[in-house]
Order: sequence, then structure tokens, then C-alpha cells
Amino acid sequence: MAQRGANQTETVQVPPSEHGTGFPPFQKETYPSQVLWLAITFAALYFLMSRIALPRVGAIMAKRQQSVDADLTEANRLKGESDEAFAAYEKSLADARSRAQALANERREQQAAEAEAARKALDAKLNAQIADAEKAIAGRKTAAMANVHGIATDAAAAIVERLIGSAPANRDIAAAVADVLKR
Repeated sequence: MAQRGANQTETVQVPPSEHGTGFPPFQKETYPSQVLWLAITFAALYFLMSRIALPRVGAIMAKRQQSVDADLTEANRLKGESDEAFAAYEKSLADARSRAQALANERREQQAAEAEAARKALDAKLNAQIADAEKAIAGRKTAAMANVHGIATDAAAAIVERLIGSAPANRDIAAAVADVLKR
């Protein structure tokens, strides 16, 4: 419907022969021409696809496969390099550990030798001090033993004087002390 004015409308009439004849692909009159055009269109599309589109797609897929293969080859090469680098790292780490262990053992042995030398020096110093002390003790013992006779004589004289009330002769006390010290 088309409008002519603000309030007027026009109606268009369609002839009845164009309505109700059925779906055109299913009509017997047009079927052979439709099959012919289907075959022509199929052949044209098949020719275009087989000669133009599919070779381009195949070339793109081949190029992509070459790119993937190149990337895989490069990845394998890089993986080999990284494995070599890792093996070198592990070897250097093991070497460093063994060097550290050797340095630690060497330092431990050096410290043990230093400690042994210090111990021997201290032993020698202490032995010298002990020898000096033994000499001093022996000298004092000799001096004390020399004084023992005099002290023993004085003590015996004091004891006898206290017991009997009078002091005995020094000669008798000295002889008695000498006799006791000889035993």
C-alpha cells in the first residue's frame, strides 16, 4: 500500500496466476534447467576450488608446516644447548663443592697442626715451670731438712725441760736427734 496524501491510501492488485503455483524448485517445468544450472555452478565452483583456492590453502599449510618444523628444529637445538649449559653448570658446581671441601680439609689440618704446635709449646713451658718448681721445692726441702736438725733439737730440749723441769745438755739432745733422724 502506498499513501498519496495524508488520508488517502492506494491498493495494488497482484494477478492470481502468480500466486498459488507452488514452490519453483519443485515445479516440473523448471526442473531440467535448474539441474543444468546446478551442474554448471558445481563445475565452476569445483574448477575454482581445485585450481585456485585449494592450492593456495595447501601452500599456506605447507608454509605453516615448514615454519613449525623450523621452530621445532630450533627448539631442539636450543634445548640441546640448554642441556649442555646445565651439565656445565652442574660440573662447575660439583668442582666448586670439591674445591670448597678440599679448602676446608686443608684449613682443618692447618688449624690442627697449629693447635698441636701450641699444645707442645705449652707443654714445654709447663714442664720447664714444673722442673723449676721441683728444683725450688728440692732446695727448700734441703734447707728445711738442714733446719730440721736444729728445730728438732730445740723442740726436744723444750719438751724435756717441760717434762722434767730442767734443760738437758745440748750435746745429749743433739746426739738423740741425730740417732732418730738416721732411722
